[in-house]
Amino acid sequence: MVELKRTPLYEEHLVAKAKLIDFGGWEMPVQYAGVIEEHQTVRTKAGLFDVSHMGEINVYGKEALEFLQMLITNDISKLVDGEILYSPMCYPDGGTVDDLLVYRYDTKHYFIVVNASNTDKDYSWMLELAKNFDVSVDNVTDQYAQLAIQGPLAEVILQRISNVNLSKIKYYTFAHGELDGVQCLISRTGYTGEDGFEIYLSPEYARQLWRKIIEIGTPDGVEPIGLGARDTLRFEACLPLYGNELGAEISPLEAGLGYFVKLEKVAFIGREALQIQKEQGIPRMLVGLEMIGRGIARTHYPLQKNGEDIGFVTSGSFSPTLSKNIALGLIRTDRVVQGGIIDVLIRGKIVQAKLIPTLFYKRGN
Repeated sequence: MVELKRTPLYEEHLVAKAKLIDFGGWEMPVQYAGVIEEHQTVRTKAGLFDVSHMGEINVYGKEALEFLQMLITNDISKLVDGEILYSPMCYPDGGTVDDLLVYRYDTKHYFIVVNASNTDKDYSWMLELAKNFDVSVDNVTDQYAQLAIQGPLAEVILQRISNVNLSKIKYYTFAHGELDGVQCLISRTGYTGEDGFEIYLSPEYARQLWRKIIEIGTPDGVEPIGLGARDTLRFEACLPLYGNELGAEISPLEAGLGYFVKLEKVAFIGREALQIQKEQGIPRMLVGLEMIGRGIARTHYPLQKNGEDIGFVTSGSFSPTLSKNIALGLIRTDRVVQGGIIDVLIRGKIVQAKLIPTLFYKRGN
């Protein structure tokens, strides 16, 4: 039996009586007080997440910019120092290796954040491709813990222990500063659809900062949040999850991420396949579903129209914000009719669902 990895905050999760699960080889908290309660805490106040299982990779050297331009689908040349870019990373056939964040220090140094379960795979992929460039690629995951505070009160709470003006850190930018006297990289990013920050710091100070944020945030209702609510929050905001909306068999165009695929830039891995896909017509499309019948459409449930298989569910859940059962599904493009009715096979039973826009929740609405 493979021993599960633990983050530096494992003991804090035990103290908080979290329910722990195996998540991609990590022993992680899925919930504390309960998924729905934690979800609403983030939507209305602020929640604190342990995301120290995420992977971090440093890319630096004379040709760092050129290397990353070849590696990812988005256009990194548009970044300036202190900015962050979201991008898919593709195989030659257009399938997705991973989706990631790129932090630019300068044209010779970038900090890459990848999905936890893909860290080793992504690192090996980058190392192999880096052989043709004057660049170094280092897996520095063990050097970082990562916390995220998300929700409408996130800035107010975090500012109490920050020596930098957090209002100056705009969306998808980052800065270095001290939180409770601890040196951190602070970025205005997140995976919930709410405002907030992701914080990178040395693992030895993770428990200190976790406790401090809980302490200063408790009067405002801040609570620790598990992976269960993290999933329902990102799902409502239609933020893709690798292994669900993205994967080796799903292109970013099919996943509705065409905005992050810059076909006009210099050649990148997967460009030719994605160009052909766009010219010939994207074969599948990510759609939103609202359940008409009773039941929740879970990941991988088949989708049908008139008895014909047309796709599958990528993510599905009860939406705490909308108080209804909704889902995302990848279906044949020629079967997409907004407002149309299709069938979800729930354990062999047909349950009807209506096609709706995919953005279920947007901050401020």
